Parts: sequence; C-alpha cells; structure tokens
Amino acid sequence: MEKDQEFLEFVVKGLVDHPEDVKVNRTVDEMGVLLTLDINAEDMGKIIGRSGNTAKAIRTLLRVVGMKNNARVNLKINEPEGGLRSGDVPTSYRSEPTTPVMKSVDEAMEDLGNF
Repeated sequence: MEKDQEFLEFVVKGLVDHPEDVKVNRTVDEMGVLLTLDINAEDMGKIIGRSGNTAKAIRTLLRVVGMKNNARVNLKINEPEGGLRSGDVPTSYRSEPTTPVMKSVDEAMEDLGNF
C-alpha cells in the first residue's frame, strides 16, 4: 500500500463511526493518483463536513502528501448505496419556513408551569 493510501485510510478511520467499512482504492494514470473512498452511509456527513470543509481539508492534505512523493493525488468520495443528495430530501423532512410565535412573559411562565 502506498503512503497516500495509508494516510487517507488513517485519517478517515479516525473520523468515522464505522472504520471497518472504510475502503480506499488507488489507481494511477497519466493524470496522477486517484484515491476512491467508500464509507458507510451514516459516516458521509463526518467526511464531507459543513459546507464540504472536512473533505476540502482532506484533499489539501493529500495534495501535500502527493507533492512530497512527486505525484498529483486526487480524492473521489463515492456516494454510498441509499445515500441522499441535497436535492433528494424526502418530503417528510421538508418543512415550510415558519414565523416564530411570540408569547408574552405570562404565557411563557404558564407554559413552564405545565411541566
């Protein structure tokens, strides 16, 4: 196993809840090294991160590892079976924006008293 592949496996397994499901495939062509990552569907959010920041950071680190070894390293994250894309949100998860209802202090205190 090459250093870039070992590095990716180490980082990803440290971030996910299902490290046993982490699989990295390494291919080399004229464009450089392509690491393809497969993970458990439940761990996608941990690897992508908010606004893709975790995935961007992992890609940046892989580029640094690649430069050290004179190789261009790219990362492809495979979408797991049953995964959801942002446009594929089930209707049960969709909600219309609502305006919060303001209560008076007396109404709020009364609600608290019901607990």
